[in-house]
Formats: sequence, structure tokens, C-alpha cells
Amino acid sequence: MSVIHIIKGDEPLASPSLPLLYNLVYCSRATAGVDDAAVDRILESAKRFNPAHGITGLLVFGSGIFFQWIEGPRENVARLMTMIHADPRHESIVLLSEFEEMRERLFPDWDMELVAAADIRDVLVDAKNDAEDEKNAAVLTLLIEQLDSGQLSELSRA
Repeated sequence: MSVIHIIKGDEPLASPSLPLLYNLVYCSRATAGVDDAAVDRILESAKRFNPAHGITGLLVFGSGIFFQWIEGPRENVARLMTMIHADPRHESIVLLSEFEEMRERLFPDWDMELVAAADIRDVLVDAKNDAEDEKNAAVLTLLIEQLDSGQLSELSRA
């Protein structure tokens, strides 16, 4: 299973009011046999694991592609990514973005929510419009541009 780094964010920015937060965005291809029931099991597991480890985010699944935005403490997100790499339901993991900085969470109330692939652009645009942090808005703009340019074309097909 190979990992391809496409973009990587800047160093953490100082801010006295926000905690240090690690952010990771990846996509992967689902292996044969992954269906809605398998995705439901992933979500059930995430809803148990993520709150206990300070992780929030969203998961998109469509056309055999997983797209996931994960945010939380660096060590906990890294542990989760190790689990994802070992998960036989994922292959060809592509790291789209990762950075650590002091900022607001983009999905503070989502321990892990499933978003339909057809709705991913709307979710990203809404998150961008709600983002108070310039860095978050920039990353969301980049993801929207990648989706619109076809770099993430598998996500727009459900």
C-alpha cells in the first residue's frame, strides 16, 4: 500500500486562545467487497474511538473511494492513520493534506459523519464559508479547487 503526498501545510502558528490541532485529509480506494454495511461498521467504530481520543471529522464514500478529513491531537490522529493503513478495506491511500497548528476545528460536533459523495462539494463550501480561521479557509478552497478540476473526480461520482 503506497502513500502519495500531494500537499503539506505550514508550521504551527502561535495563538493563545486555540489548542494545537493536527489536521489530516486523505483518500483511498476501497478493496473488493466494501459495501454500505462495511462503511456502517467503520462509522460505528469511529463513533466509539474518536470521541475518546479527541478526534473529529468527516468521511465521504462513493464510487469505491473513501475521502476523510480527520482533526485532533497529533498522536491520536497518527494512531488512527496507522489503523487505517492496516485496515484491509483500504488500499492506495493518498495523503492530500496534513498540518498542525493552533486553530478552530472545522467539524467540532462531528465525531465522524458520513457525507454522500454527491454532497461533498456542498459540505466543503459550507465549511469554508463558516471557517473563521484563514488557514482553514485556504485548505478548504484548495480541496474545492481539486474537486472542481477533476483531481478528486472519483468523489463527485456516487
